[in-house]
Amino acid sequence: MSVDNPFFIGSEFGWLLASPGNALTLLTMFAWLFLVVGWLKLSRSFLSIVVLFMVLTCTFPLGEWLLAPLENRFSANPALPISPTGIIVLGGAVNPVMSEAWGQTEIGEAAERVTTLLYMTNLYPDSQVIFTGGNGNTSEQNFKEADYVRFLFEELSFGEQAILFESESRNTEENVAHSQALVNPRPDQDWILITSAFHMPRAVGVFCQSNWPVIPYPVDHRSNRGNLLRLSLSFTTNLRLLEEAVNEWVSLIAYRISGRTDRLIAGDNNQCSIG
Repeated sequence: MSVDNPFFIGSEFGWLLASPGNALTLLTMFAWLFLVVGWLKLSRSFLSIVVLFMVLTCTFPLGEWLLAPLENRFSANPALPISPTGIIVLGGAVNPVMSEAWGQTEIGEAAERVTTLLYMTNLYPDSQVIFTGGNGNTSEQNFKEADYVRFLFEELSFGEQAILFESESRNTEENVAHSQALVNPRPDQDWILITSAFHMPRAVGVFCQSNWPVIPYPVDHRSNRGNLLRLSLSFTTNLRLLEEAVNEWVSLIAYRISGRTDRLIAGDNNQCSIG
């Protein structure tokens, strides 16, 4: 899959328009431009939308409301096989650009993907482990997430564990395709999949589309289960979660329309039908 993959490029630029933060900025700019040219009624309308959006985002956990349905699709801490064939961890926990800048592995909010990988390598020392993650930024392809996770594992003396580091994939579709090419899995094998809970439905859908059934092990939950109907007075935190939620829902729809997943939202009750 080349760097000029139309779906990859289109998704990157499409997100620039769909991002709530970017949309807020554009609305504010238009409100100011309409004010400058004297279109006061239109300026007030755009400004009203901006204020309403900011008040709602500052007051309620809108992002959590959108993430919760995705995070509840798979059970946390599911029953695991005694001796799985392998474990797949999807990238997204390490910032490869910042890691390169500072010369050390910089782990972000999805750190549970890496810490759970460490746990699994201890629990299943004989299972094949795959960490798959390159760089999802179109302009910084020289820096690969898997390279810095490998560096972290070397620092932690996990060198003898059977770990494959796949560093060329830039999105979920490529995570699956490149990993599948590495190990040629069979449908009768047990593979555990580790990724963020809100990302798990899309990931499982792509694995199923590729005839690779997996056992979902969701981590990195973002919604406060049992306490969603609350005031949450933090604009920056709420906006960040809203960005993640909108991005995931847009990606789910794009993957389903383009045939990259076999269903819109995979879940515990609709496992792969391998044919």
